Formats: sequence, structure tokens, C-alpha cells
Amino acid sequence: MSASTSAKAAQTAASAQTTSTSPRVLRWRVVDIVVASVVAVACAVIFLLWNVGYEVPSGALKALLPGVQGLLAGPWLIAGVLGALIVRKPGAALYTELVAAIISALIGNAWGPLTIVSGLVQGLGAELIFLAFLYGVWRLPVAMLAGAGAGLACGINDRILWYPGADTLFTSVYIASTTISGAIIAGLGAWLITRGLAATGALSRFTAGREATARV
Repeated sequence: MSASTSAKAAQTAASAQTTSTSPRVLRWRVVDIVVASVVAVACAVIFLLWNVGYEVPSGALKALLPGVQGLLAGPWLIAGVLGALIVRKPGAALYTELVAAIISALIGNAWGPLTIVSGLVQGLGAELIFLAFLYGVWRLPVAMLAGAGAGLACGINDRILWYPGADTLFTSVYIASTTISGAIIAGLGAWLITRGLAATGALSRFTAGREATARV
């Protein structure tokens, strides 16, 4: 083994040890606010596109089984999980989901100001999962649980706001569908996006990025 290779290996090992042993700092930095805001804006664009794009598949799913259109909720839930996985600070899931919803409402959509209520509820759904793990576990299972939490909150909120007269079958199918969609699209999807960004070095100022570097 060459000297340069040995030095690189030692540096990687030291980085991994520092990442695993350094105390967690839960106070927000300026860079955390900036990046969380950028994530929120990017996800707001996804929201706006999906506000229109979901119409055709939603109609097809409704015809198949009323309530199963909840499987399409995932793209509206990804902001909170993604922001939390990157920033890893208390409030990140709530902040990114809520800001993305506010932008969507301000630009305009079919649901108006109630979009902000949805963003608040969905962000809290994800936030509570990360809180349950004391903001210390960021693996795939927790990401999927957070997505499921956002999806469950979404389903319950939608049932109250948009389907007040729905029967038990619709309610059960719809809430189960939004929860599944949240786990897969928002949870798994956000986790994969975070890993992809970390691999490019874009998250080098965050623990998520340093962990990816340490694994190489």
C-alpha cells in the first residue's frame, strides 16, 4: 500500500470516528436555514407540478376503488422528510413542509389557503416521528416511518376537510393509501435523494454528507 493510500485510509477512518463520536448540535445554523429554505422552494415546485399532474391518475384510481387515490399523496409529503434528513435539526420537517405549502398556496392552486393547513399537519406528522427517535436516528426505516407519519396526518386531515361525509370504507382505504404513499414516495424517496446529494458532495457541511464520505 502506498503512503498516499495509507494517508487517505487514515483520514477516512478519522472522519468516520469523528462523525460517530462528535456530540450532536441541535441549534440551527444560518446554513441550515438557507438549505432548508432551498429544499422547501424545490419541493414547492414539485407540489405545483403535481397539483396538475395528479388529476388523470387520480380519476383512474377513483374508478378502480374510491379512496385509493390517496396513493398519489406522496409527492406532497416529501418536503418535510427530505428537509429533516438533510438538516437533522428539530423543526426541520415542519419548516420545510410548511414553507413549501405556503409557496404553493401563494402561487395558487385549487385548495387555496387550506394548503397551508395541510402543510402544517403533514409536517407535524413527519416531525413527531423524528422527535420520537430524539433526532438521533436517520436510517431508512425511520425515514419511511416519518413518511408514513406525514401520510397518516395527510389522510386524517383530508378526511376532515375534504371528505366530511365519507363512509367507513372510503375513510379506511384513503387513510391507508396516503400512509403507504408517504412511506414509499416521501420516506424512501427522500432517503434516496439525500444519499444521492451526499454522494455528489453537495451536503459536505452537513452530517448526512460527512457520513456518506466516511463510508467511501
